[in-house]
Amino acid sequence: MLEHSKAAASLRFNGIGKEFPGVRALAQISFEARPGSVHALMGENGAGKSTLLKILGGFYSPNSGNLQIGEQVMSFRSAADSIAHGVAVIHQELHLVPEMTVAENLLLGHMPSRLGLVNRREMVRSARQLLKGLADEIDPNARLGSLSLGQRQMIEIAKAMSRNAHVIAFDEPTSSLSAREIERLMLIIARLRDEGRVILYVSHRMEEVFRICDAVTVFKDGRFVCTFEDMQQLSIDRLVSSMVGRDIKDIYDYRPRPQGGQALRVEGLLGPGVLEPASFSVNKGEILGLFGLVGAGRTELLRLLAGLSRSKAGRLVLDEQTVAFKSPRDAIAAGVLLCPEDRKKEGIVPRASVAENINISARTHHAGFGWLIRGAWERDNAQQQIAALNIRTPSASQPILYLSGGNQQKAILGRWLSMPMKVLLLDEPTRGIDIGAKAEIYKIIYNLSEQGIAVIVVSSDLMEVMGISDRILVMSEGAITGERLRSEADEARLLQLALPRSRD
Repeated sequence: MLEHSKAAASLRFNGIGKEFPGVRALAQISFEARPGSVHALMGENGAGKSTLLKILGGFYSPNSGNLQIGEQVMSFRSAADSIAHGVAVIHQELHLVPEMTVAENLLLGHMPSRLGLVNRREMVRSARQLLKGLADEIDPNARLGSLSLGQRQMIEIAKAMSRNAHVIAFDEPTSSLSAREIERLMLIIARLRDEGRVILYVSHRMEEVFRICDAVTVFKDGRFVCTFEDMQQLSIDRLVSSMVGRDIKDIYDYRPRPQGGQALRVEGLLGPGVLEPASFSVNKGEILGLFGLVGAGRTELLRLLAGLSRSKAGRLVLDEQTVAFKSPRDAIAAGVLLCPEDRKKEGIVPRASVAENINISARTHHAGFGWLIRGAWERDNAQQQIAALNIRTPSASQPILYLSGGNQQKAILGRWLSMPMKVLLLDEPTRGIDIGAKAEIYKIIYNLSEQGIAVIVVSSDLMEVMGISDRILVMSEGAITGERLRSEADEARLLQLALPRSRD
């Protein structure tokens, strides 16, 4: 339980401004988050939410303004300084060491010792205590790199809670969690709120915001728009309109279109994560949705299709020709292209420019004499993709790591649009992306399908799958468990097909 003095402290942002070279990330941000409440920060990607949290966490210093906890004006010089003042920020990019064990990550910086040596027995005991009620199934001795993204997120949350912080900020905390883990997290956040802490909560998931939050502050283009303090009177349409200027019904904007012949046929495919023979097809111009819960095998299926994993059985038929992809290079050469789920780790080259990220795969198709880089083509292609996809960047030379998640995703799409494509595989294409950017991604998907490209979309968001797909496949426990046309899609039935099957 928190001390009363800490529990009573509000968090105030007073005229916070932050600029990067060529970019004004925040301009005069002022609002208050009260103790004993969960305060959501919402807005499109690039609106400034994560930048504000990095200022709160001591990673950035503001160019103007200050923040207060209670009556005390704060100016954090580092992340350690922020932590020392009772602030914990859980970022989308997890700050953990994959090579260390779970216990070592949890107690890094304050490991128990005896006679000058780390007391490993006490460290493991303490780690188990920190994980209790949050992730009891995780072994403190396990190497962190062996855990799933969702489990690693739980470790980050446990680490923050271990500091007994009185201000806790969550940046998209459920983006990698299963339904069970999300339920756990909601209960934990409710408990933290009841203890009188200030909770900031960044999420693009409306159902979470309306379930757990007591107030919402909306940002747009780095500026404060408004704060809603009565969640009972706030509607989703009103919140969406304040964020992007349009109603939620306009976000999916499904566009029927004619389909051509079969683009890809999968026959009895087996491999890592795909435990029962998978057979299905997708037509030219069709958007095939692939729904399932975390761990259902959806990502593993796409990796088999893209040559990232080797199949144990089955075959792929592309344009009526049997193909065998021994590597992603083979799949790319054949026109089967993947946008991976973890775009930061597997999709982008973080410190390379936006232009470099767009051109990197198409370069060999346009190089002079097969190896000479054609600078004029690369400049023109990058500018063309930036304009066509509305990639928001100060310039093509901007390092892509400074772009929002939605704009990074569009740059990856621009990469594949720069070369011949037959089948596009999209793994969670709108994960961690705001509603406005989602609408732009959907428009790109529709445009590609209208050009005759077959698109397979994996998503954990059932409403998204139902909103954009022509046909839906459902997976559970490494197997395809059902198929529905768009006109036959029923939320309850699709969820039932996605649940683990009972074992006799």
